[in-house]
Amino acid sequence: MDPLTDLQERLAHQELAIEELTRALVTQEERCRALERQLARLAERLQRLESEGETPFDPLSERPPHY
Repeated sequence: MDPLTDLQERLAHQELAIEELTRALVTQEERCRALERQLARLAERLQRLESEGETPFDPLSERPPHY
């Protein structure tokens, strides 16, 4: 195989790899944004419950009913 053909093949493989990595990155960014929105909603809910005087459930400080 001549050097030019070898370089063209390597370039084609690298372009495919970059496209795959770009798609994976976009998917991860979308998932990260969704998780950030969910975390913000949960933080708002917790803050609202605390401001209303309700204490959130703390499984480490409460004993199960069967004790």
